[in-house]
Amino acid sequence: MTASVEELVDGLSEQGYLADQGLATALFLSVRLGQPILLEGEPGVGKTAAAGALAASLDTPLIRLQCYEGLSAAEALYEWNYPRQLLGIRLAEARGEVPREADLFAPEYLLRRPLLAAIEHPGPRPAVLLIDEVDRADDEFEAFLFELLAEGSVTIPELGTRTAVVPPIVVLTSNRTRDLHDALLRRCLYHWIGYPDAHRVAAIIRQRVPGADELLAAQVAGAVSRLRGLDLTKPPGVAEAISWANALRLLGLPLDEKSAGATLGAVLKYREDEELARRTGLADLATG
Repeated sequence: MTASVEELVDGLSEQGYLADQGLATALFLSVRLGQPILLEGEPGVGKTAAAGALAASLDTPLIRLQCYEGLSAAEALYEWNYPRQLLGIRLAEARGEVPREADLFAPEYLLRRPLLAAIEHPGPRPAVLLIDEVDRADDEFEAFLFELLAEGSVTIPELGTRTAVVPPIVVLTSNRTRDLHDALLRRCLYHWIGYPDAHRVAAIIRQRVPGADELLAAQVAGAVSRLRGLDLTKPPGVAEAISWANALRLLGLPLDEKSAGATLGAVLKYREDEELARRTGLADLATG
């Protein structure tokens, strides 16, 4: 699907995602080796966007599973369409028939959730399965996920075992709110996405924000870098830098003390962080 790391870098760039050599190499190996990859890093550094750009560059579907506390295997795999089953029962009774269990638990009544949809994806290219924020899920779900990734199949009691004909490209992301099990880590390739330097952030802004000139991109990238040097509850990431640049471009304003104060909510998400930034001095933060 992709012949070299350089070709993948170009493909991701065409989708508006600037990947450094390390990330591009890790993604390339995941694609070519058929091995899941775990992307870790702070919120807002582009982990989820990397999976989306990878799918778009390979011209294949992105299937996303958003993890959360209490997520069960059933919710991630499938469920039965009970309203449709009930309708089927009533239609059968109206015809004077007794519905068979096999008829009610047929594939047409199955609602495929992300994991099953990825396993049953027909190809020809493998889908990209994004398991987002896996660190938010419980230990039990993580153990189930490891078994699923290892076997590439799942058993539905009423229908039997479903095995991936075209195994998906699996991208897991984690904000490292907790440690993941060693068994899952051993199964995956690993790459840490750190916050990029100001020069790369400026390049990302120019690519992701239509109409952002070099001056605005450099101003925002530098200001975000200085904000990250403060003791903030939630340091801004690349996503916040893009949002801030978008806000300033829409308003037609350069970044200075006044415009920074008016648009601070685009880059800082806690009142305490805004207060700290104002006490530090918006003029210094905006212009350095």
